This record gives sequence, structure tokens and C-alpha cells, in this order.
Amino acid sequence: MSWFRRKSIDGIAAHEEGRQLLRTLGWPHLIGLGIGAIVGTGIYTLIGVGADKAGPAVLLSFVIAGIVCACAALAYAELSTMMPAAGSAYTYSYAVLGEAIAWIVGWSLILEYSLVVSTVAVGWSGYVVGFLHWLGLDLPTALAAGPHAGGVINLPAVLITFFVAGALMLGTRESATINALLVVVKLVALGIFVAIALPAFSADNLQPFMPYGFPKSISADGVERGVMAAAAIIFFAFYGFDAISTAAEETKNPGRDLSIGIVGSMVGCTLIYLLVALAAVGAMDFRTFGSSAEPLALILRELGHGKAALAIGIVAIVALPTVLLAFFYGQSRIFFVMSRDGLLPRSLSKVGKRGTPVAITLFTAIIVAALAGVARLDEIAALANAGTLIAFIAVATCLLVLRRREPQRPRVFRTPLAWVVGPIAILGCLYLFWSLPSRTQLWCLLWNALGLLVYLIYARRNSLLGKRSGR
Repeated sequence: MSWFRRKSIDGIAAHEEGRQLLRTLGWPHLIGLGIGAIVGTGIYTLIGVGADKAGPAVLLSFVIAGIVCACAALAYAELSTMMPAAGSAYTYSYAVLGEAIAWIVGWSLILEYSLVVSTVAVGWSGYVVGFLHWLGLDLPTALAAGPHAGGVINLPAVLITFFVAGALMLGTRESATINALLVVVKLVALGIFVAIALPAFSADNLQPFMPYGFPKSISADGVERGVMAAAAIIFFAFYGFDAISTAAEETKNPGRDLSIGIVGSMVGCTLIYLLVALAAVGAMDFRTFGSSAEPLALILRELGHGKAALAIGIVAIVALPTVLLAFFYGQSRIFFVMSRDGLLPRSLSKVGKRGTPVAITLFTAIIVAALAGVARLDEIAALANAGTLIAFIAVATCLLVLRRREPQRPRVFRTPLAWVVGPIAILGCLYLFWSLPSRTQLWCLLWNALGLLVYLIYARRNSLLGKRSGR
């Protein structure tokens, strides 16, 4: 059936002239891209959202989300080295599961990346507003927050979105190098936070450890809480390694560098997260910082370290854009590949003089800036998670299908215990999806219903693969 026509794995990296991306990235760039994507809003801001939903048991939420993401990362590492082409989960699904499923995955990735960039932009804005307030400068509410918070538009979030888009248009390697430098600054700041907060650790702050229970449930104030409800939100804090897989086509030695970048960034960031989360919930009652837009800086101020809090705020302002850059990069590449395949207008997949897709980057910036200007942090983070979970399920499924369909195909990186890792990733993602807010699940289903309609009306008819095969 034409719905399940598949790309050839052997020819998946071959593309027509004028629509190829330049290979300029090495493994240090990829690790920087991964850590830049993973260590960001999730730990700087969403730790407060997670603590509000799970209490001190947010530590357990981090462990659960980390295990699921680690299994997904191993699947990504095998598939990305086998198919070193841009497109990430969309490309793998196209070659293994068929065009219709690939479209749904790509449509979900559009949701993921667009909303991640919006979420990070809103989180960055929170630190900017807090920093300016500390300096005695208060932005008018109308320009500092979206309509949900009594404002009109979140102007700082809009401005940082266009700034990052401009940086990406200048060149991939240049952006990745700047990103790597800022990642170092960001990790140093987290080290300072741990060094100050950990000595203030008190076991009393961990009691009661699990005030809202383990599964998702409705609390007395009508909010969905529990360890799994928190895990479904802070899951956002862990993914980002998938942005590395979108760089496969621009990697000098994909067979070696992609697995190093994906696995290395995931392992390192998991350890960082657990240490920072332990220091945060141990230093202060979770109710104190659970509703803050800048929880780490707030904790340091409450501990009497105003200068350190200021430093954290400054670093967040300077370094959080690394997350924006990584996910914005991934979003533009997903759009680019879907356009190159004919599922989106082909005119968007033209590459500029610097080897970057300028038109699609600008198009992405307009969409993301519109979302960031008016959206709520918790709601858009949850919806971004829904899109990611769909993509992770698809990648783990591709891993297992290929192991059965083509067991002899060469694998530069081979996922250990694939028949254990794959099912854990699939079932874990399904449980996390179920643990998302009900409204988020509904919006995700509506988004994919819209996507299926677009596929039937436009993408299926204009598919380059379909035209070549005459179906």
C-alpha cells in the first residue's frame, strides 16, 4: 500500500545537489549540542514545576524519566549510525515503518521542537525579568508576560527566539562552537549551586517524601499531581539527545561521533540532574520554590547567598539560549527534510550560501515566537512532551523491527539487550503519556488528527517517493 511505502536504507543519505547539508560537525560539537539541549529549562525552571506536583519525590520522578530516556537514547544511537541522514525519528520511521507513520512522527516532532523552543524562551524570560527586577528595573507586565499572567505579550521570549534564529542562519559550525562555550559556563553555574545548596541539606525537607502518591491523581485543589505526573512533565528535562540525531547529515564521521554524542550527553546529564535536584529539595521545603519561575536562584537567595543567586540568574540568561539553539536547530532540520521529501512545500528545502536552510529557519522563528509570546510554561512543556513520547515510541519500535527484519545489517553501534531496552522505552513512554494532563492528551490527539488531514490533502499527493514509484 502507498501509505506504507518505505525509503531504502542504503540510499537514505543520497540527496540531490542544492538540497544537501554540509558536514562540518565533530563529536565535541555533538556532545555540546546534546548537553546544551538537555541541561536547560528542565533543571533551571521545571524543577519547581516537578516539585509542586510530586514534592520531594520529584527525585524519583527524575530517575524514572531518566531510565526511559536512556533506553530511547540507546535506540537512537543504533539507528542514527545506521542511517546518517537528517530527520531523526521521522527519517528512521520512513525507512522502517512507512510513509504514513513517518508523517505522524514528523508532525509530532514539529510539535515537540516548536513547543520546546517556546518553553525555553518563556523560562529564559522569567530569569531576565527577575534579573532586571534585582537591578531595580521592572518591565511593564504587559510586555513581560502572556495573557494568562495578566500581560499582553512576553516580549523577551519573542526577542530571544529571533536572536537564536539569526545565529543559526549565520552557519551551523559557528553556532555549535558558541554553543559549546556557553555549555561550559552553564555547567560551572550548576556546580556553584550544588556547592552552596548541598551543605544546607536537611532530611526534614524530604518529609513527607511522597505527599501526592505515585500515580497521577487529582489533588484537593484540582491539580493533577503525583510522582508520575511530575515525571511526565520533567521528562522534558531529559530529552535533547534526539536533537543530536538531527545533525547526522552534518556530522563529519557519523558512524563514530553520533553514538558518542548521544550516549555521552545522556549519561552525563542524568548524573548532573540527580545531584542538582537532590541539592534543591534537600536545601528547602519544596512549597517555597515550587511555583517560582527561577527556582534555583530563589533557593540561593533564601539561603542568604544573593550574589550567587545573581550569578545563577546571569548564567541562565546567557546560557539557556544554548537549549534554544539546539532545539531550534532540530526543528529547522525536521522541517527541511520533510520539505525535501515533498511532504511539505519543496521551496522550503533550499540551502543558502552558508549551507543552512535559511527560509525554513525564518519560518520556524515566526511560529515559535508567536507561541512563546502568549503561552504558559507548564502547558506548553506538557504538550511538547506528548510529541516527544510519540517519536521515542516510534524509534524504539524501529529498533526492534529492524532487528527482526534485517538482523545481519551492519551496525556501527549496537544497542545492548535490545529486546529489553526497546520494550522498556516503549512501555515507559506509553505510561508517561498516560500520566500527562488529560487536556494535554486531548490537544495532542487533535494535533495529530489535523496532521492526518494535512497528509491526506497535501503530503501524500506530493510525496517525492510516491511520484518516483508512481503510486
